[in-house]
Amino acid sequence: MQLKGSCHCGKVRFQLGSAHPYPFNLCYCSVCRKTAGGGGYAINLGGEAASMKVRGEQHLSIYQARIPDAAGRRKKSPARRHFCQHCGSPLWVWDPRWPELIHPFASAIDTPLPVPPERVHLMLGSVADWVKPTISKRDQTYCEYPRESLAEWHRRLKLEC
Repeated sequence: MQLKGSCHCGKVRFQLGSAHPYPFNLCYCSVCRKTAGGGGYAINLGGEAASMKVRGEQHLSIYQARIPDAAGRRKKSPARRHFCQHCGSPLWVWDPRWPELIHPFASAIDTPLPVPPERVHLMLGSVADWVKPTISKRDQTYCEYPRESLAEWHRRLKLEC
C-alpha cells in the first residue's frame, strides 16, 4: 500500500510503500507519549525505507531521546524521530539498527488507513496515571514489548497488502 503523509502546516510531505499499514500498535512509553501521543500513546506503522520520498526536507528536525541504560545512566537512543520544525508535527521514526524500515506515525498519514481487527497495547508499564487504556476483548496487552513484530502480526491475521 502506498502511504502519503504530511505535517500540519504542510511544509513537509512524504510518501512510502508499506506492507504493514494497519494502525494497531499503541505505545504508552514516555518517549512516544511526550513526543507524539495525544491520547497518552503513539501509533507507528511499518514502511519500506528504500521507497521513502520527502518534499520539504529542509523543514525537518530530528530528536533522539535519552533513555536509561542497564546501569540507570541516560544515553542517546539511536532511533531518530523526525518532526516538522515549524508546526512540531511528529512524522516518522527511523533507526539505524533496522535501516530498511521507516515507522511513520499514523497521525501523520493522509491516506485512509485500514481498521485493525485487534490492537496491541505495549509499554503499559509506562502508562501515565491520567491515561485509562481502552482495551477490547481481542486486544493484547504487554508491560513492555510484544514478541510479535509488525510483520508477524500482519501475517498472523492475513492482512498483507
